Amino acid sequence: MLIDLPVHEFIQDMKSDSPAPGGGSASALAGALSAALGIMVTNLTTGNTQYAGVEKRIRELRTELESVLKDLERYVDEDTFAFNDVMAAYKLPKEGDEEKAIRRDRIQSSMKTAAELPLLVAGSCLRALTAAVELLRIGNSNAASDAAVSGRLAYAALWGAVYNVRINLGSIKDAEFNRDKRAQITALLKKGEELTLELSRLADEKMP
Repeated sequence: MLIDLPVHEFIQDMKSDSPAPGGGSASALAGALSAALGIMVTNLTTGNTQYAGVEKRIRELRTELESVLKDLERYVDEDTFAFNDVMAAYKLPKEGDEEKAIRRDRIQSSMKTAAELPLLVAGSCLRALTAAVELLRIGNSNAASDAAVSGRLAYAALWGAVYNVRINLGSIKDAEFNRDKRAQITALLKKGEELTLELSRLADEKMP
């Protein structure tokens, strides 16, 4: 499993001439790092009498981020699995009409999965970004830079995931599927941009 590799070994795999792991797994990992940083901020805030008034909310954010982290760690590998399934579909035999039809259907099915997986990554990254903004607002001010980095990582990972959805949609012939996924992308990016603007404003306020 990629997620179980030492950091250096993961990086070596990423820089190889193999197309997987690639941008999708990298985006999931960046999102996971964002969630982990956010959790760190919650841990640096809870138990501090200065932040007793937000203790309950901070604990809720930690629970939310633990869920996000668990999902994104899983997606690091699942994105690569989805890509490998697409490659396997393209290698199916295509001698007669029946084989061509089976191959075509398998390609389309695997491409849809390969588009849906990074969309899940994007959704999780938006959750991490949402939490980061709130943590920057109410969390331990000594960890303001960590909350800000968490948010920036989440936004970058969100965009990375979106790019991976888009490239797969280009090969999918189902028009309704394409419209639905593109609408979801638009909504995610709109919310992500709004949150990032707020993150930037808060960061400037906390760290002038």
